[in-house]
Amino acid sequence: MHWTLHDTALVIWTAVAIAVVVVLITRYKIHPFLALILGSAVVGLGAGLGAGKSISSFESGFGTTLGGVGILVALGTILGKLLADSGGADQVVDTIVGRSGRARLPWAMALIAMIIGIPLFFEVGVVLLIPVIFLVARRAKTSIVRVGIPALAGLSVMHGLVPPHPGPLIAIDALHADLGQTLAFGLIVAIPTVIIAGPLYGIWIARFVSPEPPARLIAEFEGASARTAGEAAADGTPADGTPAEGDTRQRPANGAPLQRDAQTRTTSGVSAQGDARTRTTDSSSAEDDVQTRTTDGTSVQGDAQTRTTDGTFAEDGVQTRTAGRTSVEGDARTRTGDGESVESGVQARATTRPGFVLTLVTVLLPVALMLGKAISDVATDDKGNPVRKVFDSIGDPFVALLLAVLLALFTFGYLRGFSRARVSDMVAGSLLPIAGIVFIIGAGGGFKQVLVGIGIGDAIGKAAAASGISALLLGWLIAVGIRLATGSATVATVTAAGLMAPLLAQLPGTNTALLALAIGSGSLFLSHVNDAGFWLVKEYFGMTVGQTFKTWSAMETIISVVSIVLILFVSVFT
Repeated sequence: MHWTLHDTALVIWTAVAIAVVVVLITRYKIHPFLALILGSAVVGLGAGLGAGKSISSFESGFGTTLGGVGILVALGTILGKLLADSGGADQVVDTIVGRSGRARLPWAMALIAMIIGIPLFFEVGVVLLIPVIFLVARRAKTSIVRVGIPALAGLSVMHGLVPPHPGPLIAIDALHADLGQTLAFGLIVAIPTVIIAGPLYGIWIARFVSPEPPARLIAEFEGASARTAGEAAADGTPADGTPAEGDTRQRPANGAPLQRDAQTRTTSGVSAQGDARTRTTDSSSAEDDVQTRTTDGTSVQGDAQTRTTDGTFAEDGVQTRTAGRTSVEGDARTRTGDGESVESGVQARATTRPGFVLTLVTVLLPVALMLGKAISDVATDDKGNPVRKVFDSIGDPFVALLLAVLLALFTFGYLRGFSRARVSDMVAGSLLPIAGIVFIIGAGGGFKQVLVGIGIGDAIGKAAAASGISALLLGWLIAVGIRLATGSATVATVTAAGLMAPLLAQLPGTNTALLALAIGSGSLFLSHVNDAGFWLVKEYFGMTVGQTFKTWSAMETIISVVSIVLILFVSVFT
């Protein structure tokens, strides 16, 4: 095959489209969903595909991608939400940290992050673990970097290399890779990568970087961090997070940290959210416009009516509670002395946390089922084999995650004392934050399909064949470039997978599972100032920009480099 002027034009228009996406996202702050749509239009029209064909290609790619990836992302998010709200994540943290000495804390934090990171998005995992990192660092009198970097490494590696996270799933779907094989290879690569970028690098860099976290966050998290039974006995505070008399800070029942909007709670447990209002210990509001909720669930704005224990309204302008001191979650529903919700008997907090073993079984169930499918596929080539047919069914990603979610409804929901209505609210609440991510994934699938339609795969295949560069290394380099330009691991994965998918026809010997991992590896390279995660870590850890580059950015780079080296090594034996 010879290079033609048409091939040159395709490469130029593809580069222009990618540049359009990057500039729209970084300079003009256009949402990636819209930027990918506009980039698809540029490459489709510019390369001569035509308006009608460009639109149909985009719609086809969008629908196909969401049909495969969108469902899995939704199920994984539901599982993560149930894990967090039930206190299961806290149970894992308390068990592992409680059995670790000071010297083993970095390794324990990495293990915790890897376990919790399986079903949780990276940002959710960070918010969940930050209070624990603060507490462990202060209890052990060690640098927050020493225990924080291993935890962040565990979360980041799982996010980039291990399904069912969106990044690996995007690449798997675009490249038509086998999910079970990708999961198996991903775990093989992930473990040594976490060890090197997490505990080993964290222990070393902590000798040179020792920031002092912001005092306001220390005060906030010390009142909200996960508590063990031993700590509770030591300071006289119940282990479930209920505050002692006079302590106005309270950890939410699900174990999640207090939010950064300075939410506080009174001794009655009623929260004032969003605008940093506070309530005094006598339940009087520090603001005149406090919104309260009556027993029929309607809000009363401005007059802050009060309901007494006999159900009548008092005139002092504050909301009171009855004898029960059960904490209220979410919409501050009024509760009676027996602890039951006035609104339809909704149980707003878990009465017990799931056990450590039960939590692991629930979280790791989809991983075990998908690995079982991969092993059965290798063990026998007979598709009619009864055992293989069973594993092909239950090991399908959709079925495996669905079974895990159904199990979690009981282990993290109903058996924890949550009512059916509360569990339904938890599931609904988990889906709202991922809407943007799901649409970005869909738009990336549409962009990929337009690239396939113009024939860019043939052009790239000719260039790759002439250069002799490995397809794995090429996919990694493309992802690295997009990651550096946009700061988004998701956009990097979507774009690189879209470019590499049509290339596979030119390189039939490429292992698609390893190529998906190579792209995921490249998408983690050098998080810097255009990445929201960079600023999230900087502010939480109280570091300067330079310190954040030395810790967080360097850690992400180590993850990317170490993982691609391991991927290339594994490819030698496949």
